[in-house]
Amino acid sequence: MRRTRELRDLLSLIESMPNLHILSPFFLVLVVIGLFLASSLKIIYEYQRAVVFQLGRFLKVKGPGLIIVIPILQRMARMDLRTVVHEVPSQDVISHDNVSVKVDAVLYFRIVDPEKAFIQVADFFSATSKLAQTTLRAVLGKHDLDEMLSERSKINADIQAILEAQTEAWGIKVSVVEIRNIELTEDMVRAIAKQAEAERDRRAKVIHADAEFQAAQTLVNAAAILASALGGMQLRYLQTLSEIGTEKNSTVIFPMPIDLIKPILQIIEKVADTH
Repeated sequence: MRRTRELRDLLSLIESMPNLHILSPFFLVLVVIGLFLASSLKIIYEYQRAVVFQLGRFLKVKGPGLIIVIPILQRMARMDLRTVVHEVPSQDVISHDNVSVKVDAVLYFRIVDPEKAFIQVADFFSATSKLAQTTLRAVLGKHDLDEMLSERSKINADIQAILEAQTEAWGIKVSVVEIRNIELTEDMVRAIAKQAEAERDRRAKVIHADAEFQAAQTLVNAAAILASALGGMQLRYLQTLSEIGTEKNSTVIFPMPIDLIKPILQIIEKVADTH
């Protein structure tokens, strides 16, 4: 009963306004204009572009700033031009020398042609990600394990070049490709450790042999100098006797002139040369 009375009072108030029938069309026009502006005015940020279609056909790329999109006739899609950082999932790769490894990478790319990125491919992000995975496996499969570990920069550049050639048609620019981790199996890690240890032993033996050779060469040169010097061998002989005599031992030494044993030494050298 009370609500009925309130509704009756409201109708009486409306009927008592003599200019309402004149103002109603004006307000209606204002409302329509307001709704039109609200739906047609769009703000495009500096890092965005608007791909505008009119009646289903591509019209133009607009932005940044304030743009007008006519409702019903036109439709727009926002495209973000900022660089996207994408982590490529870990991939199982078999190297050229049949070593199984797991490799993951990081990919940096961005849109350089909004029209192509929206029209030529349904989902540019997914397409670029899948292409990066297949390219990573294909390129690494052509390299040996040692090359994967030592020539990573070159492999990164090769992958980037292949991706750029493929994604150019989509309006995508691949700026950086970085291989992050190359994970080996435990058996392969142990095998590489043994190989590294063997290589260290080999280098140590080579260094030791080289040192022995240099020492022997030095002794040969010293002996040649002493032999060519007048009385050099005799002086060296006496020096050796003096050094032995200074030690506290019971060794008995019988000095003998070198000239007496020199013929014997020459005979021994000739016999050694003949053999």
